[in-house]
Amino acid sequence: MNEPTNPSFDIAHLGHVEMYTDRFEESLDFFTRVYGLKLSGQDDNSAYLRAWDDYEFCTLKLTRHHATGVGHVGYRASSPEALERRVKIIEASGYPVTGWVEGDMSHGPAFRFSDPFGHDFEIYWETRWYEPQEEAERAALKNTASAFTGAPPRRIDHVNLLAEDVSVFRDFMLTCLGSRITELIQLDNGRIGGCWFTVNNKTYDLACTEEHGGGMGRLHHVTYATDQREDILRAADIFLQNGVHIETGPHKHAIQGTFFLYVWEPAGNRVELANAGARLVLAPDWEPVVWTEAERKKGQAWGLKTIETFHTHGTPPVEKKG
Repeated sequence: MNEPTNPSFDIAHLGHVEMYTDRFEESLDFFTRVYGLKLSGQDDNSAYLRAWDDYEFCTLKLTRHHATGVGHVGYRASSPEALERRVKIIEASGYPVTGWVEGDMSHGPAFRFSDPFGHDFEIYWETRWYEPQEEAERAALKNTASAFTGAPPRRIDHVNLLAEDVSVFRDFMLTCLGSRITELIQLDNGRIGGCWFTVNNKTYDLACTEEHGGGMGRLHHVTYATDQREDILRAADIFLQNGVHIETGPHKHAIQGTFFLYVWEPAGNRVELANAGARLVLAPDWEPVVWTEAERKKGQAWGLKTIETFHTHGTPPVEKKG
């Protein structure tokens, strides 16, 4: 039986991802005008973005930087008491700890720590709920966070990080965040090629796949969810019309069964639109679905072969040694 590592569900959900860009204005234009996120606010260094039904003020913090990649990944705790419990567990875990940091425009104080591969995480409780800034943003239905136009994403879905040893990252996620594993790839050489984690009943909120580029602390992609597959098909046309690099898709993943489309934003960070349908993990004793290397080599659900850049491209890019 797969015993839950976080039976009290101290962590509620993935809250936000900070993404670095060295082409800030172009990236901001992409995420707002093309990708369809809403700008909640902005300071000197960052833009605070959200999808139309994200309840929090920010789910993507876009930050000016000399490089690309991920700044940090933020999870919201289930309560102030849950936050305290998790902080004690993390402090005793032996993983690198920064400690308490001040909040920003979108949330209050956060406890920051790191995985063994250089990715920074934070957990927090106090958050800022989004409020419509203009009447045009107010939803017609009061149980929807804000109005929307076109075919933009509805909510943040997950983040995919890269690690040299996925099994080591797995131990970090189980220990520090109390995550459950829903699916994984078991390679013939004994290593884990990828692992999908959840802190609630979603199929996954974070994925970690094997680093093939020789980098540290790199980002594979950030994903937002759409209501239906048709939204993704329309988005493909929107990306095409705006000269966005479509890397792969639309198609359906074998792992997790999500309908997907991957593109690169102007600075080179990979972003995805995905539709998971109605799939949830409700079983408290869920056993991870294990995919073999041979099964993965068959490609995606309907036979599309995984392209080479999907295994090698991450941000920031790794400098090639001369």
